[in-house]
Amino acid sequence: MSNPIKDLTRKEWMLWLGSLCIVILSNTLTENMDILTLVAACVGITSLIFAAKGHVCAQILMVVFSVLYGIISWRFHYWGEMITYLGMALPMAVWSTITWIKNPAPNGKEVAIQKLKPRHILGVIVFAAVATCLFYWILDALNTPHILFSTISIATSVLAATLTMLRSSYYALGYASNDIVLIILWTLASMENPIYIPVVVNFAIFFFNDMYGFLCWKRREKISC
Repeated sequence: MSNPIKDLTRKEWMLWLGSLCIVILSNTLTENMDILTLVAACVGITSLIFAAKGHVCAQILMVVFSVLYGIISWRFHYWGEMITYLGMALPMAVWSTITWIKNPAPNGKEVAIQKLKPRHILGVIVFAAVATCLFYWILDALNTPHILFSTISIATSVLAATLTMLRSSYYALGYASNDIVLIILWTLASMENPIYIPVVVNFAIFFFNDMYGFLCWKRREKISC
């Protein structure tokens, strides 16, 4: 695959740099700036920009982001988020990296989009349901704060990661849904400790980037039909 940076359009450069500026500003204006949160946000935004282009580098960066976000969640005792990203998102990002490399588009610059078949949809639903029930049991045993939102976050994360592995355009909607849940979750955390306000801003930016990714993939999917 080609260099993802060279393939960015002017609009995508503006989205990328604009998003980075917002998260850097929101983090630096915080009284107790957390470097790990800032680095995770920058890695996450870059991953989403590359994902919108369908480039495999996005999945490699997602592996890095999963590790960083897992650590951030561990520090606030959000066990659900920690387990989800380290135990599910990380290995599935590795898996997605492999499937994306093995399934390039005809132009060789991006991953080929796959339209979901009934068996795919059924598999995604069953896998997400089983994973969510299992994680809920674990979260309950760990007395996880805000367990409802953590459980919903797990469900949306599983859906998004699975759809990414399947190379479906709807992966971005899964992550956008997860962004909304995480905005709520970290807003609750910020009420207890303002240091996490930048995390809320980060996921708000992630939401807009995920929606852009969805539009890009649907546009490519329409052209390839």
